[in-house]
Amino acid sequence: MKAVEILRPGPLCTVQDRGRPGHASIGVGRSGAADLRSHDAANRLVGNTVDAATLEATMGGVQVRMRGSVVVAVTGGSGQITVNGIAGAMYNTLYLADGDELTVATPVSGLRSYIAARGGFDVAQFLGSRSTDTLSGLGPLPLAEGDVLEVGDEQSEWPATELAPPPARTGHIEVSVNLGPRQDWFTSEAHRILASEVWKATSESNRVGVKLDGTTPLQRARTEELLSEGMVPGALQVPPSGKPVLFLADHPVTGGYPVIAVVRDADLPTIGQLRPGDSIRFRVH
Repeated sequence: MKAVEILRPGPLCTVQDRGRPGHASIGVGRSGAADLRSHDAANRLVGNTVDAATLEATMGGVQVRMRGSVVVAVTGGSGQITVNGIAGAMYNTLYLADGDELTVATPVSGLRSYIAARGGFDVAQFLGSRSTDTLSGLGPLPLAEGDVLEVGDEQSEWPATELAPPPARTGHIEVSVNLGPRQDWFTSEAHRILASEVWKATSESNRVGVKLDGTTPLQRARTEELLSEGMVPGALQVPPSGKPVLFLADHPVTGGYPVIAVVRDADLPTIGQLRPGDSIRFRVH
């Protein structure tokens, strides 16, 4: 049996795959990796199907030990990784022996790191997914010291790739949004501020959503109550404070505050790497 033992889980380490879509009607969100691009890249580097489960580490601090020979890769936020104390390379295929220890440090840019093992992590599925949903509590518990994860057999063609170029990361990003569905609930000045403001991610952010702060709140043109509506990843929901919340993978399936705009799907992985203090600007279409 091949397995990976958790020696240190860091601030938050969970099992994630591509989520459990299609269950919003029963109140279950998709969940899955917050940065699907990095999750998929890690799986490609070890020759897995993209559906194989990886480990998602928030702010690093993770140390794991191999039980048996395991092929692994680390992607996501830019930082240092070591194998038995010796520096290794992210976005690269690593061949580890029984007893080898892999450490993923706190990223210097970006927020989340992904660890893939050839074959994926074989934990119990719920509604077809192995993802941990931190909002609903579905899926496996966040990982703790001493946990042992068996390696499965969700392999694809080998090798899929041996080196993947990491994306360039800075503390500022720009993403595209489509206005709506409730843009008419906001003033024209709020529309202007949405596009011109440099928003900051706050320390209250998590896998549910990124809470944003700016110098000028978004003012509503309509003040009546809104009936709860369906929510999607990337929705910019605006509570009474006027400071938007940008929903991520573990977002609620419904919400009662108006959504002024929605981030385009192609930019969602970038959103998943926003860390507290990073800034974001919206290109409105």
